[in-house]
Amino acid sequence: MTTETVTPAHTTQLSVRSLLQSNLRDFGLVIALLVIMVFFQFTTGGVLFKPVNLTNLVLQNSYIIIMALGMLLVIVAGHIDLSVGSVSGFVGALAAILMVTYHMPAIPAGLICMVVGAIIGASQGYWIAYLKIPSFIVTLAGMLVFKGLSLAILGGASVGPFPTEFQLLSAGFIPDLLPAVVLGGVTLRTTTLVIGIAIVAAMVFFSLRGRSRRIKNGYDVEPSMLFIFKNLIIGALVLYFSYLLASYKGLPNVLIVMSILITLFVFITRRTTLGRRIYALGGNAKAAQLSGIKTERLTFIVFIIMGVLSAVAGLIFAARLNTATPKAGQGFELDVIAAVFIGGASAMGGVGQVAGAVIGAFIMGVMNNGMSIMGVNIDWQQVIKGLVLLGAVVFDVYNKNKG
Repeated sequence: MTTETVTPAHTTQLSVRSLLQSNLRDFGLVIALLVIMVFFQFTTGGVLFKPVNLTNLVLQNSYIIIMALGMLLVIVAGHIDLSVGSVSGFVGALAAILMVTYHMPAIPAGLICMVVGAIIGASQGYWIAYLKIPSFIVTLAGMLVFKGLSLAILGGASVGPFPTEFQLLSAGFIPDLLPAVVLGGVTLRTTTLVIGIAIVAAMVFFSLRGRSRRIKNGYDVEPSMLFIFKNLIIGALVLYFSYLLASYKGLPNVLIVMSILITLFVFITRRTTLGRRIYALGGNAKAAQLSGIKTERLTFIVFIIMGVLSAVAGLIFAARLNTATPKAGQGFELDVIAAVFIGGASAMGGVGQVAGAVIGAFIMGVMNNGMSIMGVNIDWQQVIKGLVLLGAVVFDVYNKNKG
């Protein structure tokens, strides 16, 4: 975490060296993601950055990122959830039964599935929060239970296809409200470009406002040139990403859903009492309890949130496959947990950021995508991902011991 020093008389600018030291993990994550992307761009012969592959990258990792948001809160609170993959698979199977077998419309069926996800999270959270059973045991049992229930309600067979309107959740793209333009022989979807420009403008606005507030309140700020350079790089990357998407089919619907959830969880973790209390719970549960925080209820809420997000992820994955299979969700929990730890969350609890979890998920996603394009066998993919996860945790422990 960045150490903020208040100067009563004037604002000082942090040196580049001190800024890098205090934000080593954050800068390291971004640099690691960029290095990995550039590496696979060359090793795949330019396939990684092709618009169709970038779109697939978003679709393939959307449900992992969504579950990583909930897993971040769980891990920050000092717990773990091994059942998220099985729960998402079970919810996808339930959605198939409701929509395909009983012909229920997509929206009410989806709402029922999210309620079921909340109930699952609440049931597991109750055992963990109020009966003090370790989350590892409860969610391991949940993983087995919901894997079995998926097999049971599907009868061991795949069920599909889903209604067209439900498929749009993962396979659809935002409609073009503006006429397309042709640039350099490439047809671009103007709506996507306008949204990309608006996002960059909003990012710059909030960055400038945050910096001016810190200066006004007398806090240390990063050097002006570094601030400008950082925003230029981030803005350029967002615009380039928007351009690539605009040259294909535009913004996927699931990217909009994912962006809304990321924004919501950034707000929760940074601006709300709930978020601050979750970090306090993970940092020192006993101290949090003595300070008046209802730790049992807080843990209960965290697992309800995780259940709902697992349900959302299960719906997105089912819509992408256009069928529910008994093996859906298998191994998801490993990628989700790895994404959160790679993103800087501490295994001890109390530490972690939404941005880090999202970047960690993209690191895992780019590695999966790049190695698949290169033809790396799945066994070696697992070995490499395991080593990356181990390295992230070792790095975290090393920093703690050093500090």
